[in-house]
Amino acid sequence: MEPLFLNIIVYGSVFILFVAIVAFYVRRMKRKSRDVEAKIAKAKQAGLYEPVSLHPVVDVNSCIKTGACILACPEKDILGILNGKATTINASRCIGHGACFHACPTEAISLCIGSEKRGIELPHVNQQFETNVPGIYIAGELGGMGLIRNAVEQGKQAVENMVHVTGPHHATYDLVVVGAGPAGISASLTAKKHGLNFLTLEQDTLGGTVFTFPRSKIVMTSPMDLPLFGKVKLFETSKSELLELWGKVLDKSGISIREKSKVESISRVNGHFRIETSNGEEYLSRHVLLAIGRRGSPRKLNIPGETMEKVAYRLLEAENIISKDIVVVGGGDAAVESALLLAEKNRVTLSYRKDAFQRIKPRNHELIHEAINGGKLDVRFNSNLVMIENQEVIIAEGEKAEEARLKNDLVYIMAGGELPIQFLERSGIRITKKFGEAVLKHR
Repeated sequence: MEPLFLNIIVYGSVFILFVAIVAFYVRRMKRKSRDVEAKIAKAKQAGLYEPVSLHPVVDVNSCIKTGACILACPEKDILGILNGKATTINASRCIGHGACFHACPTEAISLCIGSEKRGIELPHVNQQFETNVPGIYIAGELGGMGLIRNAVEQGKQAVENMVHVTGPHHATYDLVVVGAGPAGISASLTAKKHGLNFLTLEQDTLGGTVFTFPRSKIVMTSPMDLPLFGKVKLFETSKSELLELWGKVLDKSGISIREKSKVESISRVNGHFRIETSNGEEYLSRHVLLAIGRRGSPRKLNIPGETMEKVAYRLLEAENIISKDIVVVGGGDAAVESALLLAEKNRVTLSYRKDAFQRIKPRNHELIHEAINGGKLDVRFNSNLVMIENQEVIIAEGEKAEEARLKNDLVYIMAGGELPIQFLERSGIRITKKFGEAVLKHR
């Protein structure tokens, strides 16, 4: 009887231990689910739940809650485990790294653009990055991929795809690249690698969108492979360091960028494309790659006084602006970061038309609220700039649009940019609105 009794004791103890472990695990999972539920509720209240760009979508039937996607994500609280399955929390803060997509062991994650509630207008491109107009390609931010590493990869792949198009042509160039940001630079390097006769045009200066960042802005990036140069490992770098890298890469490759050449029109002529610029220049090319970014031209407020010299749409050299009364308009990362930089040596008011910041990075969210609580920055939600005068501005606030006059020396309008729809449509490119369409999924 003793062995039987001992077996009962042993098996009973093991069973009790097993039940205790399971109970502890279940309680722990429930506690974590409650935490995630609270974060989702907070995100919805703050307007961060709905995605604004590329973001992960989880197939709950394939998810096995390993948490690999959460660990892989370089951002904060984009994904969490809810009731045993991965889910998005602050989807609008996702910047399309794609690390979660590659980390998932069961291929349960797809990267999608837009959502059922919030559509995003994008030009139509196929898997080769070619638009509905044969010979015109799009890479980078304009196609929905804003992350530097992704833009670099797309610029390279787009040119690799067009290299396979063979046969004679009568145009001056094999390729004209429009835009000298990450996608345009990568495309130019790839064109050089394949011996193409190409030209790169930039409406401003080398760097494209990167050039418009505030001087001391930290650019979040990740390792990338540049054609003719090799692997570059960058995780945090300043704008000046990144632009210095681009210059070094182009100098080493013998590539020059034709700056201050804004493309006004692209038209098909005798089987190739005529590209006309604001300088009155004209180029003929077999292929065109658009790497111009989604922002296009800065979005205007169309209010009295907006054409005054003290109004600007980007901030460069923030450290040289001292003891001024400044109004910054906007609620995105660019507006918040600019306001924080300017507030170090100036009196700054940030005007935002909504009641809370909805699409800024976690670190910016922390910094802006620290500045508000510390009295370093005057943030006015539910407000609109309605008039700009020589020494003052007029802001309408609240539901009743009550007007307030503020002393003012400078105005920075950072309300985003307008997708160059008219330019694209004149070129024959079709624009579509994406409502949660997968742009990267496992096959």
